[in-house]
Amino acid sequence: MNLSKVFILRPIATILVSLALTLLGALAFRLLPVAPLPQIDTPTIMVQASLAGASPETMAATVATPLERAMGQIAGITELTSTSGQGSTNVVVQFDLNRDIDGAARDVQAAINAARSLLPSSMKTLPTYRKANPSDAPILMLALTSDTLNRGQLYDLASSQLQQKIAQVQGVGQVSIRGGALPAVRINLDPKQLTSYGISLDTVRAAVDHATTNSPRGLLSGSHYTWWIDANGQLTKAKDYQNLIVAYRNGAAVRLHDVASVTDSIQDIYSAGYFNNQPSVSIAVTRQAGANMLETIDSIKALIPVLNEMLPKGTQITLAIDRSLNIRSALHETERTLIIAILLVISVVFIFLRKGHALLIPAITLPISIVSTFAAMYALGYSLDALSMMALIVATGFVVDDAIVVLENISRHIEDGMNPMEAALKGSKEVGFTVLSMTASLIAVFIPLLLMGGVLGRLFREFAVTLSVALLISMFVSLTLTPMLCSRLLKKETGEEKENRVMAWIGKGLDKLHVSYVRSLAVVMKHKRLTMFMLLLTVIGNVYLYKAVEKGLFPDQDNGILMGQLRADQATSFQSLEPRLKAISRMLQKDKDIQYVIASTGGGGFGSRNTANFFIRLKDEGQRTQTAMQIANRISMKTRNMAGASLFLMPAQDLRVGGRSANATYQYSLQSDNLQTLREWSPKAYATLKQLPELTSVDSDAQSGGLDVKVVIDRAVAQRYGLNVNEIDTFLNNAFSQRQIATQYQMLNQYYSIIGLNNNYIQNPEVLKQLYVLTSNNQSIPISAFAHLEYTTAPLSVAHQSQMATTTIAFNLANGVSLQQAKAAIEQAMVKIGMPDSIHGSLQGTAQVFETLVKQMPWLILAALATIYILLGMLYESWIHPVTILSTLPSAGVGALVLMMLTGTQLTVIALIGILLLIGIVKKNAILMIDFALTAEKQQQLSPEQAIVKACDKRFRPILMTTLAAFFGALPLIVQTGSSSLLHRPLGIAICGGLVFSQLLTLYTTPVVYVYLDRFGSWVKSFWKRPNSSQVPLNDEH
Repeated sequence: MNLSKVFILRPIATILVSLALTLLGALAFRLLPVAPLPQIDTPTIMVQASLAGASPETMAATVATPLERAMGQIAGITELTSTSGQGSTNVVVQFDLNRDIDGAARDVQAAINAARSLLPSSMKTLPTYRKANPSDAPILMLALTSDTLNRGQLYDLASSQLQQKIAQVQGVGQVSIRGGALPAVRINLDPKQLTSYGISLDTVRAAVDHATTNSPRGLLSGSHYTWWIDANGQLTKAKDYQNLIVAYRNGAAVRLHDVASVTDSIQDIYSAGYFNNQPSVSIAVTRQAGANMLETIDSIKALIPVLNEMLPKGTQITLAIDRSLNIRSALHETERTLIIAILLVISVVFIFLRKGHALLIPAITLPISIVSTFAAMYALGYSLDALSMMALIVATGFVVDDAIVVLENISRHIEDGMNPMEAALKGSKEVGFTVLSMTASLIAVFIPLLLMGGVLGRLFREFAVTLSVALLISMFVSLTLTPMLCSRLLKKETGEEKENRVMAWIGKGLDKLHVSYVRSLAVVMKHKRLTMFMLLLTVIGNVYLYKAVEKGLFPDQDNGILMGQLRADQATSFQSLEPRLKAISRMLQKDKDIQYVIASTGGGGFGSRNTANFFIRLKDEGQRTQTAMQIANRISMKTRNMAGASLFLMPAQDLRVGGRSANATYQYSLQSDNLQTLREWSPKAYATLKQLPELTSVDSDAQSGGLDVKVVIDRAVAQRYGLNVNEIDTFLNNAFSQRQIATQYQMLNQYYSIIGLNNNYIQNPEVLKQLYVLTSNNQSIPISAFAHLEYTTAPLSVAHQSQMATTTIAFNLANGVSLQQAKAAIEQAMVKIGMPDSIHGSLQGTAQVFETLVKQMPWLILAALATIYILLGMLYESWIHPVTILSTLPSAGVGALVLMMLTGTQLTVIALIGILLLIGIVKKNAILMIDFALTAEKQQQLSPEQAIVKACDKRFRPILMTTLAAFFGALPLIVQTGSSSLLHRPLGIAICGGLVFSQLLTLYTTPVVYVYLDRFGSWVKSFWKRPNSSQVPLNDEH
């Protein structure tokens, strides 16, 4: 049966079908969303809770633990982590990829409600949740600066107006504001004055609290009118509080200004933010899971003019970080690479056929196959991203293969004297099955990948399906449009055509190459055993090289953004951190590769007073010579010996697994049931890993060295004075925790009055000995009378994972080091220090996915081989021919791995895709030979050896053409520049390296394997047929 016949005889219908496919593809291309990577968002929900003045341990015990216990019962959780800092707790819940985020959010809300009764009664607000992953890099950052507004007013503007507007944009996950705090009335009490008047701190707190209210006051309703009752119950400014009567002493009123200084300030005085060293408030936007990044960014950018109109004079918004510019430039670069690949592939065809008419055919069919694929991508909900575009670039080399096989076969018949129509009908019929088996076996490579679970499975899927669709469309076009065009465009040769000199020279060169190959093959066929020994060596070489090659997970992306943290000594105060933050900002701003620097400390929800966050926008790629990772490592090394502080920087990555925020790309976690043991061993593990040359930016979240002053109360003595522990705790809370008291309800937001001691009394622990606590009968008792001070260390943050105490050590890789090498070094180091069995150490997040990949890699390759064997066995109805075809693969593996080792390329996910593709490409050569040989055996009654030698002779040209087409299709991936090049290069190296080596070897090994396996097959058949099979010789005759 000849499927192509209908299409060859009906040219108009064939052209219209092809045109329809192309138009659909072109339309879909305009509508396809653009993204950096396929959307593989892990459903993640972040729960935030705050309790002003609470220590990290208090937050962990009273807030994090009840929330974790309630959420731990939700089905489908893959990771539950929490970080508790000064006054705040973040719980991150990650769900299985198949879990619906909205359903997960409802379950989280139910868990928060269930835990409500266990949470501290003093919490002003219930925990809130967002559908966002805090470890995601922001897609956009705005810097708000002003010549006229102070930091509190700027933060208020951002919080009350801008945050709401931005959060309403479709696709926005979280809008966080850094670098300040909301305005507040600060009441700084003078303890000496209070003691002289005999007034307690709690009396002042109650007076202020009761002085401002916004309760419902009702209405009056007469026979004709209704009057709403209002009162001047709200106090909103410092001046309103000044004359507030706190108490009466000796008949005279004691007013607030007598015992305190009252100022308009901000809620948290330990917070600051800078944009290029100018005071600012920054707004960071992360996207929701599943949202289209570019659409979300474009919607926010369209909103900026509206936001600018809301700003007072002298205040401006700067678009500091914008991911869309980088994504678009990467897409344009990739589109250029695709066009270069198409032109290179068409050039290969032209060199071999050397006819303008013949060149026109692949020049028409190749773009049709590629463009039509966009329609399928749109229907499947895919995006134009680094992986799907990479699939299309690689597809150029494969897609043209089918057209080459058909075109070359028809051309051969025309050269033998047939007219074009007959040649098209006969040629297309001959190779129809070959094209089908080539396409089917190449698609079969991806079946194991499509069945993979987890993040990597999702990542592979878009690439595999895009490439498979392109191959199917190509097969359809090659069996319909290509033979139809051949029948109309190719001309019967008269022998009078003249080639120009260059073409004639190329033709002679190719003919000489062909003749040399046939001669050398005759020599090889006389030394079959030596050839088989060479093949065996390549199999052994594969195993050795696979073990030797460096393995990684995913090439580092360069998104033009660095994120990081400055971490000072654990006892560092805000007052000493802020000048250091400004100095480092200045140093970064002067760096030749940096455009914008956003720095902030405090008030960001993480609470630690000794840390500051950095977001850095690098200059465009054309203006810098280093990648983002190299710049991060360079700056980290430059600041390595900085006294009293460490700066950690890492490039923003789209592929991040796990919900824990860390100061580096990869994470190693230590977990234990015993918090004391964990605290004892974490610093030892951190110190050991910091010394490893394989790692850079090593950082630990175990901050257990903060200074702690403990007020040790003698309960019996306190009782004698009429004091209980609750009263003493309340005194300390009022004095030192920036306690939020009276609430002021205004049009756009709610604000608090903050009570505390005067600044002179909150700088030294010895002050505690000078303070007095008032008893219920107004007697002043010094703290030193019933308590003494003990100085200890305390944690600045407490982390949990799966409800267990956890320390996470984050690290980046030194230049040229693979994740596999780093893992081996870490494990060796842990054994060396004698880590006890009660502490369990493991890679987490992205590094954990790498561990899974290394275990799966050999099985994936074996599964791909088994799938191809089964498919080819079914197609050829043979046990033996698929083995001949698969014998071509070891040489490809050796070539790919050798070139990867020579270029220092790691065996990452991308390189693995390249090796799997090689399995598909290289076996095409064997299929082309074996198909011809089997036909020759049947029709011309040739012996297997004669048939395979003739097949090698006749199929040399299409084999060389298809291999070179695939080679030049992948070559632009190696030479590509731009941010996507780091992602694409390993694939190009694997394919090109494998093709060159396998082409040299398989042209000689395949015929030898074919002959030996045919003899083996004949022997097996005779073994089954003869009763006395043991006497059957395994001879060379047929």
